[in-house]
Amino acid sequence: MKYIELGLVNTREMFADAIARKYAVPAFNFYNMETLMAILNASRMMRSPVILAVSESALKYMGADMLTGMIMGANLSSDDGVVLHLDHGSSVESCARAIELGFSSVMIDASKLPFDQNVEITKRVVEIAHKHNVTVEAELGVLAGIEDENTFSENSSYTNPSDVERFVRAAGNDSLAIAIGTSHGAYKRRRDDEELRFDILADVATRLPGFPLVLHGASNIPQNLVTQINEFGGKLSGARGIDVTQLRRATQMNICKINVDSDLRLGFVAATRRALATHPQNFNPREFLSSAITTMTQICTDEIRDIMGSDKKL
Repeated sequence: MKYIELGLVNTREMFADAIARKYAVPAFNFYNMETLMAILNASRMMRSPVILAVSESALKYMGADMLTGMIMGANLSSDDGVVLHLDHGSSVESCARAIELGFSSVMIDASKLPFDQNVEITKRVVEIAHKHNVTVEAELGVLAGIEDENTFSENSSYTNPSDVERFVRAAGNDSLAIAIGTSHGAYKRRRDDEELRFDILADVATRLPGFPLVLHGASNIPQNLVTQINEFGGKLSGARGIDVTQLRRATQMNICKINVDSDLRLGFVAATRRALATHPQNFNPREFLSSAITTMTQICTDEIRDIMGSDKKL
């Protein structure tokens, strides 16, 4: 299926606008109807472009037909500024399959491989994707942390600025995810005063002027949600995210896409735990799932306004 038939757009024009107007397009991960509804509710309320990010494990969980059905049911149009994006595609084949399903953007993540192999694999994905006007994200540098079976690493390595020009020129990708100190999962910082490597970001932005840069593992990890989860039986001691002011600073330096996954997971779990604990007589899933949708919508709304700066950009 062609993505235009689903009312989707690719990232090319929205990234150019984001760089010109100094904001970032939010890439929120989703994995069921409730998370999808929350993201689209916030996008429409805030008049913000949005990237619906789907990992390979989330696609497996939902199933291709169910995913496509939910996107069709959203009744999108190109004016809505919505991208369906494969997050951390692990192979040329997985990216090609996503394009066949109607994804308008794919990420090929070969960042753990040697430089030349990363280039070669990314180039193959670009050749396939560009035939369908699908945009391609690649990655240089490795983020630590665990989010799911496709995004995990015990080690991290910062992006080497001296590599970026050669990589983009050889691979032909449309955007580039870089590693400057963010990480996957809910435990991104040991201390509140840890700073991202803005020196690396500045160097990369200078070497690739006007080129779309991406920040993965950038959830804020709202402490009120961590507290609520723990209050109602959870165990998330020490969960800590990326400071809002640092994320906003990054949007002024060619970071035009910021990935958020853990924040919505926290919101879903916090709202569900609270609803079940405070209403133990409830056995109607719609009631606690509605609470989760409300909480996640508020998270997306807050981050669109306070972190991305993408509100009122449609």
